[in-house]
Amino acid sequence: MNISKYIDYTLLEPTTTERDIVELCQKAEQNNFYSVCVNSAFVPLARKLLEKGDVKVCTVIGFPFGAMSTKSKVFEAEQAVIDGADEIDMVMGIGFLKSRNYNTVLQDISQVKSTIGTTPLKVILEISELNKNEIIRACEICLDAKVDFIKTSTGFSKSGATLTAVKIIKKTVRDGLKIKASGGIGDYETALKYIDAGADRIGTSSTIKSATNAHQARNARLFKKYIETAENSKLETKDVLKNQTANR
Repeated sequence: MNISKYIDYTLLEPTTTERDIVELCQKAEQNNFYSVCVNSAFVPLARKLLEKGDVKVCTVIGFPFGAMSTKSKVFEAEQAVIDGADEIDMVMGIGFLKSRNYNTVLQDISQVKSTIGTTPLKVILEISELNKNEIIRACEICLDAKVDFIKTSTGFSKSGATLTAVKIIKKTVRDGLKIKASGGIGDYETALKYIDAGADRIGTSSTIKSATNAHQARNARLFKKYIETAENSKLETKDVLKNQTANR
């Protein structure tokens, strides 16, 4: 399975340089990934670098804690779209969710969605901070807000995506929303497990290769191990024959 079009190739570190963004975009084009995901300050640069290709530009809003005002999120999202962002990933107000102030969470998300219109909106839940019931409630709010995706994690908390959480999200939203699994996914086999569990997109900072490349690499490792084992076996056989000769 070629999963290149599932990949949002991500670089959100605070020390990211312009040169890093150039390299990110080049690798995304080379691997035919779906998008690059960058901080909003780098949207204009990424848009310029990718304007002639098919790779889309995704950016994060209210990142990484989701604890800023709704007005701030709305302004940042609106400016990102003006600057050329094709998709928006916003962080849910986790503190309000855990306070059970669900109306505030809904209004926060709804106002961002209303502002960016048809631009796809992904809402980041930060599942490592939520229990099962809170994940379900967050999903229900996202359904009410008519967003496009639920995203598992920022990658800046205690842990990233889990298969259990993706399955809970999928069971809750069914086909009502898409799912982006993000955080800690660094190889083809792991990515495939998340896709099988219901993920429609994979957020990763690793250049995950297609099935063919992954299998080639795996086969190369197995062949190398086979050769090493065979060589060791030959050496052991020589030692046995040498000892037998010496004892005659």
